Amino acid sequence: MERRRLGSSELMVGPLAFGGNVFGWTVDEKAGFDLLDAFTASGLNLIDTADIYTRWATGKGGESETIIGAWMKARRNRDKVVIATKVGMEMGAQEKGLSRRWITTAVEDSLKRLQTDYIDLYQAHTDDASTPQEETAAAFDDLVKAGKVRVLGASNFSASRLSGALDASRVKGLPRYQSLQPHYNLYERAAFENDAQSVCVAENVGVIPYYPLASGFLSGKYRSQADFAKSPRGGGMAKFMNSRGFRILDALDDVARRVDATSARVALAWLMQRPAVVAPIASATSRSQLDELVKATQLKLDAPAVEALDRASAP
Repeated sequence: MERRRLGSSELMVGPLAFGGNVFGWTVDEKAGFDLLDAFTASGLNLIDTADIYTRWATGKGGESETIIGAWMKARRNRDKVVIATKVGMEMGAQEKGLSRRWITTAVEDSLKRLQTDYIDLYQAHTDDASTPQEETAAAFDDLVKAGKVRVLGASNFSASRLSGALDASRVKGLPRYQSLQPHYNLYERAAFENDAQSVCVAENVGVIPYYPLASGFLSGKYRSQADFAKSPRGGGMAKFMNSRGFRILDALDDVARRVDATSARVALAWLMQRPAVVAPIASATSRSQLDELVKATQLKLDAPAVEALDRASAP
């Protein structure tokens, strides 16, 4: 399996990450173990989670990290996987943000749930304008020096705030963000491409996009309102049902027929070939879904296919 360097860091990861947001929500521990076994058996190694997963379902949070931690302990494979988790989203009253106080507390909680001594990629889950970026950078530096974190990343940062964070680290000689996790896919292009993409390319910040299939829309299984009942996410498909959305689906269909693949594989392959993108983060709740994701890593689109998709999805 191909390995890509994350930014200028020491982390070498496969071209697709497993999204752990499903663990403790739509995937229980047993099914989670099976999916993670299959994912790593395919040669992939990057597993993304967050402290807040799955607070929206349980009201608590930490369930995803707990399942991943139990799996690593059972399989004794900690050194074979790259674990990415996050801090910053609200876990409770006064338990959010990127202050030194909260980062210092939250990392210990994540390490305990993951049953590990270190986190490979620790990410600021969302920007925190109320905390000076120098304070956040210094807190993260302490974690790196203590061996609790190997590499730092950001998520949901604008270009200006990402640049500010990189500058703050550079001026102080502190470890910088090596990755950015944005909402980015064939349908959702403008927000990233018109903003943070140029910073990521210029600064060699690796991009690990989330929602690469637009919550399933780009798989092609939602073509009308009658299809909304196909999954719990179906109700959110209405926003894609417009002329541009259907134009994207038509282009995916055309390319998929030509390369003998599915629309989902084509959409993921397109994203994997975008500037600065290292590994899209995709979730699966079944082996068949996971197999489909893994097959996408073997698909390389030619220039005419990329051009057709670019044209159809132009913001």
